[in-house]
Amino acid sequence: MPMSPRDYTRYFTPGHTFAYETGTIGTIDVRPAGELSLPSGRVVACDPFVALGAGESEPFTVAVEPGRYRVEAAVATLADPDEPAPDTPHLRVAAARLVIRDEPVATWEHALQPGQDLAELSDDEFYGYGVDAGTGCFYDAESDGAFPECEGDEGPLWDAFEEHDHAPGPYLITSPSTGHTLAAFGSGWGDGAYPTWIGRTRTGDVACFVTDFFVIPGEGEA
Repeated sequence: MPMSPRDYTRYFTPGHTFAYETGTIGTIDVRPAGELSLPSGRVVACDPFVALGAGESEPFTVAVEPGRYRVEAAVATLADPDEPAPDTPHLRVAAARLVIRDEPVATWEHALQPGQDLAELSDDEFYGYGVDAGTGCFYDAESDGAFPECEGDEGPLWDAFEEHDHAPGPYLITSPSTGHTLAAFGSGWGDGAYPTWIGRTRTGDVACFVTDFFVIPGEGEA
């Protein structure tokens, strides 16, 4: 069986706490990025420092109505209760959510790109996007080539992180030349591969897209 979804409702419950075997405690704060414009309704999730503008990241097969939708990040503050509080909090983005409908999620499914088949996955495997620059994002497929200012360590994407001492965000980035937007955030512990899930309401409508960065341990993983 492919990897199963976790309880993402608690991921986005402010004040939710979790613990590691080391004794470190995490406390969740839900932080808004702003409203992401989806002119085509075709959602892309990727590492923007690697894939933005490269034409490498295809949108998910499930699309939504074009519009503007809220993006938020479940940011965990990690602390050791036996140690003095640090001058700078230890923050990690546990998950990022693109909210399509403010309704409870009844079911979860893998967000797939064209050609991906769940039947090809072995136990606990998943399809996810690769991260090589410690960053994830959501944007519309029409925005892929709409950030000519963003290249390497130049442009509004880099500036958003640098201006905040590379805090994990989230950040809503707007291209000054095209007006297209993307929502970016730190990817949990950094580089790796991370799955995105689609939550559906009891009537089958898309409620949200959630990327899990594996900061909150699953059962038996602390």
